[in-house]
Amino acid sequence: MTKVSVIIPTYNRLPMLTEAVDSILAQDFEDLELIVVDDGSTDGTSEEIGKYGGRVKLLQQPQNRGVSAARNRGILQARGKYIAFLDSDDLWVKNKLKAQVEFLENNPQYPLCYTDEIWIRKGKRVNPRIKHSKFSGWIFEKCLPLCIISPSSAVMRRTVFSKVGLFDEALPVCEDYDLWLRITARFPVFLLNRKLIIKRGGHPDQLSARSWGNDRYRVIALEKLLSEPFIGPDERRMILEEMKKKCKVLSQGFLKRGNELEGKRYHEIMRNYGIEI
Repeated sequence: MTKVSVIIPTYNRLPMLTEAVDSILAQDFEDLELIVVDDGSTDGTSEEIGKYGGRVKLLQQPQNRGVSAARNRGILQARGKYIAFLDSDDLWVKNKLKAQVEFLENNPQYPLCYTDEIWIRKGKRVNPRIKHSKFSGWIFEKCLPLCIISPSSAVMRRTVFSKVGLFDEALPVCEDYDLWLRITARFPVFLLNRKLIIKRGGHPDQLSARSWGNDRYRVIALEKLLSEPFIGPDERRMILEEMKKKCKVLSQGFLKRGNELEGKRYHEIMRNYGIEI
C-alpha cells in the first residue's frame, strides 16, 4: 500500500499549480502518490501536468464542479494509508510530509495532524491574527468561529472518511470548516507547531474572498451538525451560541444592504431553536 496520497484540486491556476506540484515532488519523503484533479480547467492544465509523466496522476473532471467534488474524487481514487491535501495556490515546506507521517505512525490515537503556516498576501509576508491561533487536542469549540485548520496543512488517516463522510459538495466555500467540525466533534487532532506550509492569498480567484458573507455557509454547516447523533448537550449548546452570533451579524449585514427578506430569514432560523437575536 502507498503510504500517502496527496490530492491537489485545481481550476485554471496553471502557474501556481506547477509550483505546488514541485513543492510536493521536492519533499524528503518518497512513498507517496500525487493526484491532481483538474476540475474543468481551460488554461492548458492537463497538458502541462502530463509533462510530469508517471510522477503525477491526473484526474480530469469534464466540467467545473467545485473544490469539494474535486477533492472527493481524489479521495475515492487514492490508494494511500494517509490522505494529504494541497490547494493549488499553496506550497509545502520541504520536510512537511515526513514530519507529519512520523507523528501519525507513532500516535495512533490521532486521526489527523495539521501544522502552522506562513501567510503570503499579494506577495508580502503577513502575520495571522489572534483569531487564527491554532490548538491541539479536543478543539471542537475552537473550530466553531472559523476554519483554523488549513486543508493544505492536514494529513489524515484514510479511515476517518468512512466515519465522518466526505466533503459536502453542496457548499461552494467553507467546505473545509464543515469537515473539520465533523472530525473535531468526534476525535482529538494534533497541531505540529511548525510553519510547514506557505499559504498564498490576495489573488483574484481566491475562493474565500469571492463574496461577502461566507458565514452563510458556516450557518448551514452548523445546522447540519445539530442533526448528527454524536452531538451531545454541551456541543449543541456551543453550536447554538455560535449560530446566534453568526445569524445576528448576517441579519444586520443583509438589512444594511437593503435585503430585508434575507435579514429576516436569519432571525427565523434562530427562532426555530427558541432563540431571539
